[in-house]
Amino acid sequence: MDARTVIIRPVVSEKSYALIGEGKYTFRVNDRAHKTQVRHAVEEIFDVTVAEVRVSRVRAKPKRRGLSQGRTRGWKKAIVQLAPGERIELFEGAETA
Repeated sequence: MDARTVIIRPVVSEKSYALIGEGKYTFRVNDRAHKTQVRHAVEEIFDVTVAEVRVSRVRAKPKRRGLSQGRTRGWKKAIVQLAPGERIELFEGAETA
């Protein structure tokens, strides 16, 4: 898989921004991507050294609007911990803005 198809987008939430202080960045990734592919994609795109990758599935939630029922989409997220001293500028600029 190409690096741009493995990493879909960064996850923007309070928890993900709290983890940035520890050097951990959260991404939404392709459902079929595994840890090694995520590691290589982050290293290629952002030119950093990855220390650890944790992958988890976010389950679909049931939703209702009036009488119609449905579910949100399930997706896969990866929490990537960088080597000490490394950081991704894309997140840092968004954090201060």
